[in-house]
Amino acid sequence: MGRNASCPRETTRETKPSKARAGRWGGFPSAMLLGLLVLGPAAPARAQETPDYRDDRSTPNAVIESLYNAINRREFVRAWSYFREEPDRPDFETFAKGYQDTSRVRLKLGASEAEGAAGSTYYRLPVVVEATRGGTATVFSGCYELRLVQPATQAEPPFQPMGIVRGNLRQSKAKFEEGQGDCSQPNPPAKP
Repeated sequence: MGRNASCPRETTRETKPSKARAGRWGGFPSAMLLGLLVLGPAAPARAQETPDYRDDRSTPNAVIESLYNAINRREFVRAWSYFREEPDRPDFETFAKGYQDTSRVRLKLGASEAEGAAGSTYYRLPVVVEATRGGTATVFSGCYELRLVQPATQAEPPFQPMGIVRGNLRQSKAKFEEGQGDCSQPNPPAKP
């Protein structure tokens, strides 16, 4: 796959809250970061307005934005559903527990790169995530890998939309605004 270390077309997305209803926000940058986010004393998530619903699986950026929208809305089953049923898919209980004390998540996306392989298209998307927990913001950066099995080749239900194969994010020393996602490092191989 091509490499994209500089992320020249980054966009910053923060889910905009709806004034229609209030709720708690949650957030967790990646299933791979569970241990990093659950360290330290737990702080209850503060009440905030719930962001508008977003579920879009048409592009790599839309999938990741929808993932974090679900997390911010505390819809952990929906968030988990963006991961494909592949070896790196986290188990649901661990995934959901990792978000419990996160009060806010901000997301910055780079430009995705695509590569075709045997009836599928694989995408690599550089990301920067800021997760706030107990009033402290922590920045993570890295890469998500996504896969779309070509719709024309899917002959039997259920249809498999684009989904996350794996995420590889690491804690960053950079501030969120200065951080850059990085897909130059290969994602670790899938779990056996």
